[in-house]
Amino acid sequence: MKRRNFIKNAALTGAGLAIGNSITSCADSKSKDNSSQTIALTSKAELPLVIATWHVKNATTKAMEVLQNGGNALDAVEQGCMVEEADIKNSSVGKGGLPDRDGNVTLDACIMDKHGNCGSVVYLQNITHAVSIARKVMEDTPHVMLAGEGAKQFAISKGFKEEDLLTDSSKKAWEDWKVKSEYKPIINIENHDTIGMLAIDKNGDIAGACTTSGLAYKMQGRVGDSPIIGSGLFIDNEVGGCVATGLGEEVVKTVGSFLVVELMRHGKSPQQACEEAINRIVSKPNSNYKDFQVGYIAVNKKGETGSYSIHQWFSMTKFQDGVNEQIQSDFYLKP
Repeated sequence: MKRRNFIKNAALTGAGLAIGNSITSCADSKSKDNSSQTIALTSKAELPLVIATWHVKNATTKAMEVLQNGGNALDAVEQGCMVEEADIKNSSVGKGGLPDRDGNVTLDACIMDKHGNCGSVVYLQNITHAVSIARKVMEDTPHVMLAGEGAKQFAISKGFKEEDLLTDSSKKAWEDWKVKSEYKPIINIENHDTIGMLAIDKNGDIAGACTTSGLAYKMQGRVGDSPIIGSGLFIDNEVGGCVATGLGEEVVKTVGSFLVVELMRHGKSPQQACEEAINRIVSKPNSNYKDFQVGYIAVNKKGETGSYSIHQWFSMTKFQDGVNEQIQSDFYLKP
């Protein structure tokens, strides 16, 4: 089942988060297994390895191509995410992404390398490859995050070209929404998704990236978890990495990707860590988890992987040892 079809089967409810044009500078619940244990591998994992949220085989193919040609994990996740950003049929990422309620396509992205360096852009307009701008922020500025007009002007200064990201298809969907929907911060199920990718190269080094156009028809200025290091993405090269997808407001509340990596640091397998992070969300008092989706994917230093979500039909694409496959995630809310 494709991402959009899945999201049409579970409700998403949340309030928009506001953010201005700014530059930010910066250098226990019930679970299936509460024990802190490490699952030993019977054999060494085959490297390189790429995993990504949802069914994105073209993206993982590109990332693996980079790795097999001698590229590093950081190059792989950037170029893999760029495939989805350029695909106008993917209405949740990059060009062709569904707009906010005022008709503006705004992009959020982040990237993180093996050294813990990171870069992020939020509320970026008119530039397709948000993930590449995030990398430029990481490598060419003293900052971690650039926002809005500042992010766009920085991208232009680096040679990126402005273009209209609102395609005919996305514009029509937005016009239909204006007729059918009320202007209030209640988000329907079909409105959101994210592409997150993790890679381990032949040297055993880990990198990750996350990119999205965010909630469709969101309030102007809303930013979710995807560009926030520790929420949408976190990498620790000594431990592993994690990326999140789903309702960003809920991921931010538990700093979900950082939580998964810390659980792995303390001995949980990637699968156990993803499950525990979802349990933290659903066990919160007054949680309306039946009305929204969150999913995590993770990899540890040994090359073990895991994925888990609240609702059914979340999936992970995994490319390893010559096999590029879609893997359906286990989930919390059983029928």
